[in-house]
Amino acid sequence: MKRLVFLSFLCLSLIFGSCKTDNPAAPASAIVVTDTLEVKYATGFDIQKTENGYRLTINNPWPSSTDTLQLDLNRDATIGDVQIPVQKFIATSTTHIPPLVLLDEADKLIGFPDTDYISSSVMRERINAGHVEDLGANETVNLERTISLEPDLVMGYGIDADNPTYQSMMDAGIPVLYNGDWTEAHPLGRAEWIKVFGILFDKEKEAFEIFKQIETDYLAAKASVEELDKPTVIAGATWKDIWYLPYGNSWQGTLINDAGGDYIYKDTNGSGSLSYNIEKVLKDAQQADYWIAPSQYTSYNQMLADNSSYKLFEAFQNKVLYTFALRKGATGGVVYYEEASMRPDLVLKDLISIFHGQASTGKLYFFDPLEE
Repeated sequence: MKRLVFLSFLCLSLIFGSCKTDNPAAPASAIVVTDTLEVKYATGFDIQKTENGYRLTINNPWPSSTDTLQLDLNRDATIGDVQIPVQKFIATSTTHIPPLVLLDEADKLIGFPDTDYISSSVMRERINAGHVEDLGANETVNLERTISLEPDLVMGYGIDADNPTYQSMMDAGIPVLYNGDWTEAHPLGRAEWIKVFGILFDKEKEAFEIFKQIETDYLAAKASVEELDKPTVIAGATWKDIWYLPYGNSWQGTLINDAGGDYIYKDTNGSGSLSYNIEKVLKDAQQADYWIAPSQYTSYNQMLADNSSYKLFEAFQNKVLYTFALRKGATGGVVYYEEASMRPDLVLKDLISIFHGQASTGKLYFFDPLEE
């Protein structure tokens, strides 16, 4: 799984109470909505224009959630929850890094938990120069360090409705925005979250142009393989005797399908991951033509050392396994975990090259053939 800080969500009623300003002259109800911006694929947010900024609504910020979060972003410091453009920004997931780089706002990042997981060369230069504070390790965030940085906004990530750390930040007057990009099923839905970053840094036009180019490239690549034969595809690998695979309607499942692959479990629907024993996967996928993203494995020998049953799959025998685990940043962060959500067009092109016999050209961006 991608490197994220597993911070849960707090009750959204607390969010409303903590994020609203106390300025009686400019209550949120006085902010006038003037227009609604286009959101084509993402289901996790809506953006409305106001007279001097934006109203951002976050929908269903974690699986099975029915809650919403609303933030008013305003160019006037006396109105709304967050003044834009944001100048001092803290992120908590590596997926928050590519939008900053694409929008040329890398210099706004002032803190991140466990900076070693960041792969971006642009951001690594800032980290090495001491411009980005390391806020902790693994699933922790140092609250004192965070508060001392006085950020304009913390972009959080969560899996449920309980997070005392975020509540403490808001009690200290720090706005927290919850990013639910990882819950989007459509690849272009995840990429569309760049629009949220665009309004935070008052770069609406630039963000929409970047997304439009990603969308155009993605749809063109998808169309290029619609008439080609579909090779069968298997994904994932075992962890403690359980094989975890993407659902057919998931982000990964959609990418396989759009790349002209016939995913073995394309007819499954759900959130999270499928979990089967290896006997079932062997029965269903022993003859699969290709095998992609076998967890963190980087070599065939490593796989056999963990589970000798892998050698029973024809894709293993034919040496047509492709992994994203070999592409890493300078301090060990996996590039795919950081960039893939924002660049589904590049993931799709990789998969098309793999499934349709062009992977030997050496032009893959995220994937590599598994090593011996």
